[in-house]
Amino acid sequence: MVIGKVTGNVVSTKKEDSLVGMKLLVCELTEGVDAGKKIVAVDRIGAGNGEYVLISTGSASRLANQNKDAPIDAAVVGIIDEY
Repeated sequence: MVIGKVTGNVVSTKKEDSLVGMKLLVCELTEGVDAGKKIVAVDRIGAGNGEYVLISTGSASRLANQNKDAPIDAAVVGIIDEY
């Protein structure tokens, strides 16, 4: 898992069928070697702009969204209250 800050939303009217209905967030990574890098993460928990979040990456992110067939590489799995 990595820590990121939500910086915006992605709106996509045409996308893979398995992604329909999923909220996509732009998150800026805040820690480690990749600090400052922006990624797109699927959000099923309702994170908002400016919030710090826990992001699962790789194959584990598909499991977090209970959709093993979706092409997901990053998923928001928690909203951070403080760190």
